Amino acid sequence: MEEKIVAYVIMIVEVGKEYEVLEEVKKFSEVTEARVVYGEFDLVVRLEVNSIKDLERVVMGLRRIKGVLRTATLISAT
Repeated sequence: MEEKIVAYVIMIVEVGKEYEVLEEVKKFSEVTEARVVYGEFDLVVRLEVNSIKDLERVVMGLRRIKGVLRTATLISAT
């Protein structure tokens, strides 16, 4: 069995929309953890996917959530 790709998506969202976006993020089956955080970013999302193609599909879906302003994706090395 192939090892899953683990990635983290850090998100900036509209002010006051953090928890609304969080609830939408949690609807993705590939999301294994999602948290509202304080500081420069608003949410950190952990994903597990089978391929880069799947990663692209999920990240594009996250970007389409109403209230999301910007994302950055970090692919785990291990």
